[in-house]
Amino acid sequence: MKIDDPMLLAEVTAAFYDYERALMADDLAALDRLFHDASTTNRYGIGETLYGIEEIRAFRARRGGSPPRLLGRVAITVYGDRFATADAEFEREGGGAPGRQTQSWVKFADGWKVVSAHVSLQGSIS
Repeated sequence: MKIDDPMLLAEVTAAFYDYERALMADDLAALDRLFHDASTTNRYGIGETLYGIEEIRAFRARRGGSPPRLLGRVAITVYGDRFATADAEFEREGGGAPGRQTQSWVKFADGWKVVSAHVSLQGSIS
């Protein structure tokens, strides 16, 4: 299996940054296009557990946008020609705990789509 084919890596990287722009702009239509439209698409957030695209859409519609954030380190890896992961660190504007985000991307006929996502804030161990 080839890892990080340059052309595919460029495609996923572009899709990842399209997602980030859409997230910061609260562009629900763009976010919807970037997530796989299926009951099997899931998202674990900081305060929510969402199973299926309908739950994800409903959450986004009532949330009113994501808190502004700045991306830190981003690591994107493509495995073969249809699967990729994107891991990112971020900090919310105004401080607080650093955050982490993981996305699993699959290439479908209509492009790269998130099929699973997890967002969390780093906590302290006591």
